[in-house]
Amino acid sequence: MAFKWASIPLFILLWSTSASCATSDFENTAIVRSAELGGSVVHVTTTYSVRALVDNSKTYTVVLGAYERSKTSWIEAKIKGQDKALPTTERAESDYTLIDVSLPTALSTNKTLNLVLETVQTHATVPWPATAAQTEEQKLKYGTDLFVLSPYKTLIQRTKLRSIAPRIVAHTEPQGVDKFAGDALVTKSGSTIVYGPYSNIPPSANQNFVEEYQQRVEIQYYLEQPVLEVTEYKRAVEVSHWGANVNTQDEITLHNAGPKLKGHFSRLEHQVQSYTRKLAPHLLPALQLNLPAGIRNAYYYDQIGNVSTSKLRVAPLGPKGFPRSQQSVLELKPRYPLLGGWNYTFTLGWDAPLEGSVSYNKKTGAYTLAVPILTPVPGSVVNNEELTIILPEGATDVDFATPFAPVSATLGTHVTYLDTVGRPSITLRYENLTLKHAQEVYVTYKVPFTAHLRKAVSVAFAFFSLFAVAIIARRIDLSIGPKQKVQ
Repeated sequence: MAFKWASIPLFILLWSTSASCATSDFENTAIVRSAELGGSVVHVTTTYSVRALVDNSKTYTVVLGAYERSKTSWIEAKIKGQDKALPTTERAESDYTLIDVSLPTALSTNKTLNLVLETVQTHATVPWPATAAQTEEQKLKYGTDLFVLSPYKTLIQRTKLRSIAPRIVAHTEPQGVDKFAGDALVTKSGSTIVYGPYSNIPPSANQNFVEEYQQRVEIQYYLEQPVLEVTEYKRAVEVSHWGANVNTQDEITLHNAGPKLKGHFSRLEHQVQSYTRKLAPHLLPALQLNLPAGIRNAYYYDQIGNVSTSKLRVAPLGPKGFPRSQQSVLELKPRYPLLGGWNYTFTLGWDAPLEGSVSYNKKTGAYTLAVPILTPVPGSVVNNEELTIILPEGATDVDFATPFAPVSATLGTHVTYLDTVGRPSITLRYENLTLKHAQEVYVTYKVPFTAHLRKAVSVAFAFFSLFAVAIIARRIDLSIGPKQKVQ
């Protein structure tokens, strides 16, 4: 027993020593965080100027506060000036999240690099005030942590909050951080609020620092564009080899998350604003979407019926194997202007040639289908999406790869007209999607020769059954009484 009790302090000493060494692998010569303030989406870029203190330093740890991590839907780490993203691993703590970034090469002592962490925050802004009249301007409020937490010592740190327009209403003054500040705790220059520079910050990823110095800072600013959210997004993609076609249909519920309309909507006031071209910034009169090239048979309708106030400019489908940078442009105008707190539900669909999305490998006999996860609505966040991919009937060896993990993934069977056993389907569910998530899901499958014939046989049988019923029906006498001869 004496041995066990004596070993406990020794274990704690060894653990604390190893933890101390872990936090002294690097030193931050500078940290600069820049937030581009928008509506429902805020882009944050944090640049870490890192210096290695020991040899063979290959894993750098980034820290996000609990509130910031709860609002973050996209995380990507890169070496400054490079396009390739670095592997990351997350570890959740009570007050923050640790993100281990694997560097491409180990750093020796005193070697430096610039690491860029790009994050996208959703639902991080709120209308302030929460209501606005039809002719009033729109104000939003954004809040964040004052310090960028780090397990390493930081020599200098700045936080820049930049709005689209240089119209900032108010901002928070930090308290109790004079020991880190120089000439000013916070400065304003045009559309940018700068917190810092703050110097000689000790390792801050610990409870003591968070409780004593960490605090929330807020900025209130004008935004001259509507705050949009897609509350529900349902995409169904159906592949037909017989028709050499890929049909895509989106069911979208669009929500204006700006300040709710105060009072009643005035059509007269809206017409006056339209005539003078001074629409309220929290009003959405129209929308522009980028669709794939080479599409056809596009349709757009809402719960009432077809909406004719739309224009589609179709880009030609380029040669296969070459980058397809051109996109079709759809300009759609909702049935009514979308004001703060209002919803608009509509359905959008189109057909596209099979060759634009599906490739065939002669060696393996497998098809590869590329399916875009979503069509981005500019400046919006997709709260919930359900993506259903319907493959040809009889498809086998179905497999898929996603660029990032979905909330859930299920395999099922979709049955429609002239089907016999149904079509394999994949249903993926996502949350908090932004423009960064507008990537592709790749599905591989095989279609045996007998499966191709199944459709022809089912169609022939359907026509044969129809003719057989017609022939039999002509020979059945449905009259009530006997037929009388005409004299």
